[in-house]
Amino acid sequence: MPETPEAAGETVFTWGAPPLKFGTGAADEIGHDVARLGLRRVLVLTDPRVAATGLAARIGESLAASGVDHALYDRVHCEPTDVSLRAAVSAAAELGGDRAWDGFVAVGGGSVIDTAKAVNLLITSGGDVMDYVNVPVGQGRPPVHPPRPLVAVPTTAGTGSESTPVCVLDILGLRVKTGISHPSLRPVLAVVDPLVTLSLPPEVTASAGMDIVCHALESYTARPYTAHARHAAAARVAYNGSNPISDVWAERSLGLLGRSFRRAVRSGADLAARTDMMLAATFAGMGFGNAGVHIPHACGYAIAALVREYRPAGYAADEALVPHGQSVSLTAPASFRFTFATSPERHLRAASLLGAGGPTAAGDGADIDRLPGVLVSLMRDIDIPRGVGAVGYGEGDVSDLVEVALVQQRLLQVAPGPVTGDHLAAIFRDSLANW
Repeated sequence: MPETPEAAGETVFTWGAPPLKFGTGAADEIGHDVARLGLRRVLVLTDPRVAATGLAARIGESLAASGVDHALYDRVHCEPTDVSLRAAVSAAAELGGDRAWDGFVAVGGGSVIDTAKAVNLLITSGGDVMDYVNVPVGQGRPPVHPPRPLVAVPTTAGTGSESTPVCVLDILGLRVKTGISHPSLRPVLAVVDPLVTLSLPPEVTASAGMDIVCHALESYTARPYTAHARHAAAARVAYNGSNPISDVWAERSLGLLGRSFRRAVRSGADLAARTDMMLAATFAGMGFGNAGVHIPHACGYAIAALVREYRPAGYAADEALVPHGQSVSLTAPASFRFTFATSPERHLRAASLLGAGGPTAAGDGADIDRLPGVLVSLMRDIDIPRGVGAVGYGEGDVSDLVEVALVQQRLLQVAPGPVTGDHLAAIFRDSLANW
């Protein structure tokens, strides 16, 4: 077989996703599913809001009925930090005592599932959070030992974390939002039940839904896998770039969003719309969890990390917080105007799919403004804050935002073209004003 020069372009992509159980009532079968995996002692992780609904208790009853011993950690922090993850790891070790956990069950939104990924990693491989955080913020080390099985039960339609090998967190001392990524962090099973989302307030539905939108759009417009330098077999990364399989899931997600996003926000009891949103989140996760995300997420990490006073409606936040779905969406219109020239046909196709359910389906103005126009119309309809300025930033903050966004090289390398500090500054400035 002829050798392939290391300097040649990439010819290989990888794609992975967990087995999926989807549908109304799926969460009530969790005990059977966990026992079938051979797990006999698991830690259930959730947050106070989900615990208060009684869902985690129902999960526990299902586990017990199937002979699975379990304990509950219900103090997961909204938007995980290095501090909250260390606390969760300590609690998991204390709850476990002298016996190791066979596996983990995450019941909640992205914060819960990401926390469970980190707890799993650190319980099984040891060390500190910063050992595994992506470079250049952390050491970017791979797991020392394979993580144990993690079953994810998402309760919001947004992050797609049930499908992905990524954990996102804030490093408080550095005021940086970053992540840990490794293929082994992907859950072994995603149990997706639209019924658990019916009680979500409209503000949370809107924010989480915009995360889906950005996941689908960013993976669909990402730099193609063939445009990357060739990786050695042992050095393949979780984010490959856009590829034929991820593209299919991104398109399917955008079509579902165009049909049902506005309905899910306006009428939370609309089970058909909620079902579409859960499917869209999972499909987008299957896309971006392999292709990657780029500029809106890099900018969103900066917006979330540097927040000073903003308190979002619909969230029980006792501290300043820009929810993840809001933060990544605020620069999305400007970002996709910037990337349009790299693949006009993809941007127009995405605008057509996403705009199918809204008043801008036909689009207005120049082609470069089609997708930004569809996004702005959608964000107005679901009451997303109108620009970066609406969450407390001004012209004087642009240089700081750019500095933090530039740290996200893992994401910016997935962008369809080169991204400099000047480019990011222009995107932030274009996103400051009310739309």
